[in-house]
Amino acid sequence: MDTVTGAVTHDPPPPAGGRQGGPLIVTEDTELLDDLLRLCAAAGATPEVHHGVPERRGSWEAAPLVLVGDDAARRVRGAARRRGVVLVGRDQDDSGVWRRAVEIGAEHVLMLPDGEQWLVDRIADVAEGVGRPALTVGVIGGRGGAGASTLACALAVTSAREGLRTLLVDADPLGGGLDVLLGGETAEGLRWPAFASSRGRVGGGALEESLPELHSLRVLSWDRGDRIAVPPQAVRAVLAAARRRGGTVVVDLPRRIDDGVAEVLGQLDVGVLVVPAELRAVAAAGRVASAVGMVLRDLRVAVRGPYPPGLDDREVARLLGLPLVGEVPVEPGLLRPDGGTAPPGARPRGALARFCKDFWERALVEVGAA
Repeated sequence: MDTVTGAVTHDPPPPAGGRQGGPLIVTEDTELLDDLLRLCAAAGATPEVHHGVPERRGSWEAAPLVLVGDDAARRVRGAARRRGVVLVGRDQDDSGVWRRAVEIGAEHVLMLPDGEQWLVDRIADVAEGVGRPALTVGVIGGRGGAGASTLACALAVTSAREGLRTLLVDADPLGGGLDVLLGGETAEGLRWPAFASSRGRVGGGALEESLPELHSLRVLSWDRGDRIAVPPQAVRAVLAAARRRGGTVVVDLPRRIDDGVAEVLGQLDVGVLVVPAELRAVAAAGRVASAVGMVLRDLRVAVRGPYPPGLDDREVARLLGLPLVGEVPVEPGLLRPDGGTAPPGARPRGALARFCKDFWERALVEVGAA
């Protein structure tokens, strides 16, 4: 699949609700139409079909995705230029298809059957009403016991309280389960082992609805059964589905970087390294930062006191060579979860909640995912 550049003067309007309409198909090729209808059915979308540019005003412009059969390229040549137009053909050896794509302002040229999986994924995105992906933040401890899991929970709880769609992902199979930290270890819903066989595309809406809902957010955690390895491709598919729903995704990361964690790091927008203000902790955090930095570009440090003489949060950030998020407030819940039902960051006026709220306000602006 290749991208074709061309003048674009119109974007389809955003959806009014959580889901968009189906794609617009323009073709008179009955065999091609059968294939496109089959792919739409596989993606869970109901298309609108026409032989040329729809006579109904606004149909061409409003469709979230337009699939133009190569046989119909001439008939849509005069239509308004817009994003989301795909020229679909079958003849791999027809060099003229690129000229026709430019003439109609197509963004992509797709040849069947080779491009079927890409097209199913794109149609499914339309069916789910996919817009801007979630701002995805990973939290990792500079050393054991740094408080990364509790900070991850507090960030997620704060995000949900601010009205954002929020998903908290536990990427540490040896961490004991974030659902326990949130007081929801018995809550109904799927855990990581249920997704171990996931391949290809996972539906974002189906994923969200299958997970436990705790404190107005969804949680993907581990169960208390025997440890089951989740393959990297399953990790990739699940996190990609979580991000497609928009809002925020918070991931609690282990300090050991394996193939599955590398898949997570590759989808993060921001990483937060939690480091206690101790020289040994700073040294350990330096090794973690070196490993994480090989995959994640935007890694920042959050420092947790108390501070020994001559060491503060700015000095820790300088020693690590990382941007400073700030000082993580020392609250009892950050150091020793009390086992109650109130999760970390649950008190809106508490110091930890204020820290998390300030983090989200800055990150949403800086990353551009508001």
